[in-house]
Amino acid sequence: LVEALYQTTYPEYLQYIYLVAPISLMMLNPLGFIFCEIQKWRDNRSVSHSKIKVVGLALLRVLQNPIVFMVFIGIASNFILGQKIPEYLEGFLDGLGSSFSGSALFYLGLTMVGQTKKLTKAMLVTLILLITAKLLLMPFLCREMVELLDKSDSAVNHTSLSNYAFLYGVFPAAPGVAIFASQFNMEVGIITSGMVISTFVSAPIMYVSAWLLTIPSMDPNPLASALQNVSFDISIVSLISLIWSLIVVVLSKKYKQFPHMITTNLLVAQFIACVGMVAWNFIVKEKDVTMQILVFIFLYSSLYGTYLWTGFLSLSLFLLRKRETVKIPIGFIIIAGWGIPTVSVGILLIVGERNGTSIDSAFFYGKHQIITTAVILFISILMSGISLMCMNRNRQESSYEVLNPYSPRSQVEAVEGEGSEGNHVSATVSQPSAQPSQRTSAQPSTERGCCSCQGTNGELSCAQESKAVSNAVENKIPPIETADRCVSHCSAQTCVLAQEEQLLQTGDKQLARHVLLCLLLIVGLFANLSSCLWWLFNQEPGRLYVELQFFCAVFNFGQGFISFGIFGLDKHLIILPFKRRLEFLWGGREAGGHTDPSVPEEIRMTCQQFVRYHRDHCVKSIVRGRRCGAKISTGIFFGCDLVNWLMQVGLASDRGEAVMYGDRLMKGGVVQHITNEFEFRDEYLYYRFIPK
Repeated sequence: LVEALYQTTYPEYLQYIYLVAPISLMMLNPLGFIFCEIQKWRDNRSVSHSKIKVVGLALLRVLQNPIVFMVFIGIASNFILGQKIPEYLEGFLDGLGSSFSGSALFYLGLTMVGQTKKLTKAMLVTLILLITAKLLLMPFLCREMVELLDKSDSAVNHTSLSNYAFLYGVFPAAPGVAIFASQFNMEVGIITSGMVISTFVSAPIMYVSAWLLTIPSMDPNPLASALQNVSFDISIVSLISLIWSLIVVVLSKKYKQFPHMITTNLLVAQFIACVGMVAWNFIVKEKDVTMQILVFIFLYSSLYGTYLWTGFLSLSLFLLRKRETVKIPIGFIIIAGWGIPTVSVGILLIVGERNGTSIDSAFFYGKHQIITTAVILFISILMSGISLMCMNRNRQESSYEVLNPYSPRSQVEAVEGEGSEGNHVSATVSQPSAQPSQRTSAQPSTERGCCSCQGTNGELSCAQESKAVSNAVENKIPPIETADRCVSHCSAQTCVLAQEEQLLQTGDKQLARHVLLCLLLIVGLFANLSSCLWWLFNQEPGRLYVELQFFCAVFNFGQGFISFGIFGLDKHLIILPFKRRLEFLWGGREAGGHTDPSVPEEIRMTCQQFVRYHRDHCVKSIVRGRRCGAKISTGIFFGCDLVNWLMQVGLASDRGEAVMYGDRLMKGGVVQHITNEFEFRDEYLYYRFIPK
């Protein structure tokens, strides 16, 4: 690609690749290897060493790494042989170099097998951060470094070199990274998946950038018109997605909860921004200045609002985590979220000078508007980054608990107030630990006159029988066979456990989804900030700036797609009813609970091994008795508890593998969801063991 672009104009650029590679291998890679060696020592502190000795051992192992010392040997050989490789060595070295890339690609594909199923929510967030850093941050950093360090007198050479640096930053990483990740056991699944996804995504960016660089000159008027048409088309489609998402939030009544209250304001701001862009598309063609200014106020007050609401949403997630010590200023957040953008636009109207010739709303007030946009973007990115980092670091209970949407506090708050004077359900669920505690269970009860159920130490029991039940449940596990008559006919309308589970799900804070939304929106915010800085510090932004402008336009008015993908398909309001309807049309749900003869042999062997060697121990460890009706109880467990138990006894190495193991047990007829509505998940969902 570089040869096709610069062979005739700047042939020396092709040599820069071979110049940068040894520098990277000699300076950057050893630094990374040192950190990996130190982390490897911290993970396995079997022998205590001083910090100086640890650093010394790390340096020694880095120098012993073939990637490092072979580079030194190659450079030394270059001087010894007089920059000429002997003919009898040239063919051998070429084959050796080609075999490394081929072997690395083969190993990358081999390690990818089965890794995507193990990706957890925390790993998905890490993937997004890595891919964003590689594809978005790296090109801009390379370009800005050239802008700062290149002091050539020729403006043409300076622009060409900075464009080349941008293109170089988009190039995908070498496949050898997968080998190093495996060597140091550094999240192989994340690295391999990230490299594959990054390579696929970088390809269109590279070719679009290269195509733009081949265009000798570009007329700004057709580009502005095309940019306006893209913004208009994206806004129309995004409006439909946002209307759907807002209806889902309102019907599910999540807009009353926190942080969904902040998310609702973000959705409203995105909706108003799309409406403003649709109106701008028609008003800008007219010469009515007053209407243009009014629509501009409407458009940019909401667009700036989408930027700020992203920061406030991240701040709200952090404050939600600190709820015990910090009171969340909801009123202040709402006033600031709508007030600051409106005041900023008002100041812009007073200070700025209107550009009557531009049809692009981003340049309607020229340089002052770009500065205002950059300041708001910087504040939002800073607020979001600090909040999410503090939120992720402040985890006391367990790793990545910040990304666990089913925290105990959220469940208690969600269920509080849901009851009525007659019957109510109160659920208090303890956070799953790496070592699940021994559970107590209740025998099936046949007592008469059961009154309204209430919470007793996290268990559902009757007020008149709570004392008797507490005495009867001590260290007893109900026979699974005797409890089958209850759960085999459970439904969300009649089963207390199903109702409690539904309350836990509908009252979910969805922290993982909110964190994912914030991260995706921060990517777009950074692109917009880069666009503003690019325009401010370059008299001639260049052809690659056009690519960035189109990306920013698609993001600004296409945020509704992201919101729809995360919050538009509510599980209880849309997915489950749709699933039940499909099952009804296809002849009803097949009776589950027994091994299907068509089950693959791998699943059958896993289930037989589990039932023979582990089932009884698992039942004693995680199954507990819960009242599921007026007179009967059953033995159930949470899906996340089974995941923890599988990891504890060594049947799974991580949570992703444990979920796959649980899914095999479910397909093999060993475990079953109490209402057959969910597949196996690492969540607070009720499951039971099916009788043998």
